[in-house]
Amino acid sequence: MNKRVLARELAQEYLAKDDPLGWFEALYRRAGKDNALIPWADLTPNPNLLSWAARQEKDVFQNKKILVVGCGLGDDANWLAEQGADVTAFDISSSAIAWCKKRFSRNDITFLEADILNPPFAWKNYFDGVFESYTLQVLPDLLRCRAIDGMRFSLKRSGYLLLIARGRSESESLGNMPWPLTKKEIIENTRGMEMVGEMEDFMDEEAPPVRRFRVVLRQQ
Repeated sequence: MNKRVLARELAQEYLAKDDPLGWFEALYRRAGKDNALIPWADLTPNPNLLSWAARQEKDVFQNKKILVVGCGLGDDANWLAEQGADVTAFDISSSAIAWCKKRFSRNDITFLEADILNPPFAWKNYFDGVFESYTLQVLPDLLRCRAIDGMRFSLKRSGYLLLIARGRSESESLGNMPWPLTKKEIIENTRGMEMVGEMEDFMDEEAPPVRRFRVVLRQQ
């Protein structure tokens, strides 16, 4: 079965059970140790994170406490740690976290099972930065605002959220999961945060190319 079809079928199955996040663990469990069944598992850092970082100061992550949302198989977390960050990376899937721990063993990454809709109290105003890519777009729209609230809860004052997601215009159909976000949705759900620079709207280098939004938002 096509990996995207499998993910969509599992997502619909668990939505029908009123368990909209349960399909992540089901997918990782179904995959076993075959990353080819995980649509977003390329076993490399996100190129849209790398291209953003290439334009920043060289020490942008050095000695910073960074939270990675929905870390999957851990490649972004590992890359951030290589840049000198103190990384906490979480996923709601215990199978994904076990997989991460087997792939990467280093003292500057904490991998753990957690839920961004109900973040641990110890995270309150703790992190210098939160990195979120491609997680919001696989959540039902009613949960996206709660997920962003969980990210903001975890940020220090003046900490930043780096958000990368599929993008669409207001007039475009939502289509199949992963469901693209609109600029309006991002702006409304991050009200009260300061946008650093402009929201980037670009076509990535996938085949075929995918429209992406990338934005940095600072906690007030």
